[in-house]
Amino acid sequence: MPILASSGELIRSRRQFLRKSAFGFGSLALAHLLDRDGRAFAAETASSIQNPLRAKEPHSPAKAKSVIFIFLQGGLSQVDSFDPKPALAQWDGKLLPADFGDGKLLLAQINAFEARFMQTRRIFKKRGGSGIEISDLFEHTAELADDLAVIRSCYHESFIHGPALSMLNTGSLRLGAPSLGAWTLYGLGSESDSLPAYVVMTDNYLRSSKSLYGTGFLPATYQGTLVSTSGPTFENLDPPSQISAERQRSILNQLNRWNRGHLETREDDSRLNARMSNYELAFRMQMAAPELMELAKEPAHIRELYGLDGEQTGKFGGMCLLARRMVERGVRFVQLYSSGWDGHSECDKSHRQVAAKMDQPVAGLLKDLKQQGLLDSTLVVCAGEFGRTPVMQGKDGRDHNPYGFSAWMAGGGIRGGKVVGATDEFGFAAVEDKVHVNDLHATILELLGLDHMKLTYFFEGLERRATGVGDSGHNSFASRLIEG
Repeated sequence: MPILASSGELIRSRRQFLRKSAFGFGSLALAHLLDRDGRAFAAETASSIQNPLRAKEPHSPAKAKSVIFIFLQGGLSQVDSFDPKPALAQWDGKLLPADFGDGKLLLAQINAFEARFMQTRRIFKKRGGSGIEISDLFEHTAELADDLAVIRSCYHESFIHGPALSMLNTGSLRLGAPSLGAWTLYGLGSESDSLPAYVVMTDNYLRSSKSLYGTGFLPATYQGTLVSTSGPTFENLDPPSQISAERQRSILNQLNRWNRGHLETREDDSRLNARMSNYELAFRMQMAAPELMELAKEPAHIRELYGLDGEQTGKFGGMCLLARRMVERGVRFVQLYSSGWDGHSECDKSHRQVAAKMDQPVAGLLKDLKQQGLLDSTLVVCAGEFGRTPVMQGKDGRDHNPYGFSAWMAGGGIRGGKVVGATDEFGFAAVEDKVHVNDLHATILELLGLDHMKLTYFFEGLERRATGVGDSGHNSFASRLIEG
């Protein structure tokens, strides 16, 4: 039997009724937030629909509550950092064997018939009680070797920055897929009402910009928030001095009423829902953000630990300290981008320059998380979009290499002092316990208590996953990292 919508429009089918009745879900979620503050505006909407960013129960008991992902933008050379290859010293300067690389070098920008091996200029040492070999490129981080799980057998299918960045950040070579942070929020929600649940910081620039932390086909509510590392952390946060908090609340209430009316005429507009939520979040952040950003109140030994006052380490040190303060306050996913790792020329020199900016801050972050009792509940991941070749390119440079590269993980229930997988004798391709990037993502999700095969979103006729559709063939290796 046809019925009339509140707008006067005749509704003739159950499907049409469900679409129309769903228009108010975003405002209902907003009302849930306001209701907790006892605002009168909450009475105008039903309270049965919960905030889409509410904290949710994981699929299984979680080892980690939050993630800090340190991204080495450009591609870290594994043979100069976490994957020692003595054979390179023996072959230094020599032409490649005829069968080297199985034709893959021809896909890269290297003439395989003229290319020569290049040994590392770094010194590898056995570190900690576990004896993991790490080079002097990361002297500070190497002090935490017994807390690290080093994965030496990562791989994927693209040697081009754009698709490789997309793969590491979203699990897909194609643009438009949700970021891992967005999937995490979709699965777990947020534990903070006053700060963004997913925060992104960079020391310079992002090659692919918003696509790296976007939501793709997921609702826009789950997108990352890029915060500034120069000047105010959150732009335009302070309200005009002539507007009181009560007046601002009144303005927001009226704005939300208009937006709700606007939403009723637009089906499935998750961007408008996200905008409404962001207005409310900004209002709450005006109280929470100033306290978050007061790094000057940290004691002297913490400033020294992160290198906050160092000319080279100050910027990334501030990013790492903010990351600790954010997870301490319930932020679910923090991504820190360290740029400058694209070593096509003088790779050793450029790597040393960039490592000098972030090695001490990263080590300081791990030590501080341990001291604060947060490392067990915070998963720290470090990786770039690919590794680099063991052969020379140009003037002492190394080209891109997605066929075998290194990453490391710490915290989040991991028992450190482990090495997973191996590359061939030259460090070119993963050959033992190969870990595809989708396997890496499945592992991160499992440590958060999320089953990557159950974390789905229906889009364009398919149940989408962070690790691919269908029976993806990718698996978590979290159990190997947790076991003693």
